[in-house]
Amino acid sequence: MGAAEWAILTLLAVLWGGAFFFIEVALAGVPPITLVLVRMTLAALLLYVAMRLMGQRLPGGWRVWRALFLLGLLNNALPFMLYAWGQMAITGGLASILNATTPLWAVVVAHLLTDDEKATPGKVAGVLLGIVGVVVMVGGDALAGLGDALVAQIACLVGALSYALASVQARGFRAMGVRPMALATGQSITAAALLLPVALIVETPWRLPMPGVSVVAALLGLAIFSTTFAYVLYFRLLETAGATNSLLVTFLIPITAILLGTLVLGERVEPGQLIGMALIALGLAAIDGRPWAWLTRRRQPLAPPPPRP
Repeated sequence: MGAAEWAILTLLAVLWGGAFFFIEVALAGVPPITLVLVRMTLAALLLYVAMRLMGQRLPGGWRVWRALFLLGLLNNALPFMLYAWGQMAITGGLASILNATTPLWAVVVAHLLTDDEKATPGKVAGVLLGIVGVVVMVGGDALAGLGDALVAQIACLVGALSYALASVQARGFRAMGVRPMALATGQSITAAALLLPVALIVETPWRLPMPGVSVVAALLGLAIFSTTFAYVLYFRLLETAGATNSLLVTFLIPITAILLGTLVLGERVEPGQLIGMALIALGLAAIDGRPWAWLTRRRQPLAPPPPRP
């Protein structure tokens, strides 16, 4: 990747890491389902405008929209709700580390549901390392049923699994001729449509008190920067750097989330969380394979100079 791609990758990590910070602030005045509904509704409107400015249109046909509804559920509505609900009991930094398990789940899901992405020994080793990292991070007390945040952490892990399922399901849109920005807009629209009745029934948002300035600012930041702008950058990165390089953002998101939570919200980072994050990072590196290939190349002896005539 060139300097421009690395800059986009870093900015994307800041935007998506900042999402956990924005959620933490917004939860002070808005319940989780309503929070996600506002996020996706605003993002859908802004993405639609951006898509039209790019000269693209929403796809047509019931077959495509049926797939978009499934993608909106798996990639937006369900995981966003689970993470927002989970952050009512755990910090944004911990939620972001659990979110980093998505590629680990993706290896398992792709192996079970596809024919061309079977697990290799390196990927299996990466998944096992990641599982150990999650166990270390969650902690023995939680696993024994003594931790108050166990259910919230499980919810975040299920959210990561949902992202992995979405990554496999989204592969079919290329064959349908759906362009990336239209895909992002369509899934945001369907996610908002799915969330609306749930929020109305469960949280009756019209009865909520008017949120404060900080909550409104967090909602706007979440929708504008961490969703709309992030999607635009992500799909540009996909086109210029490819899917494998784009996955490197997973390594960087927890750093941003932890720094914001610690410096701005005063959240405490436990040693077990840092150890778990390191193990998950090693697992992701094993799955990606490039760090090991780089080390192998570094260790190879230099070729002898050609003989002189």
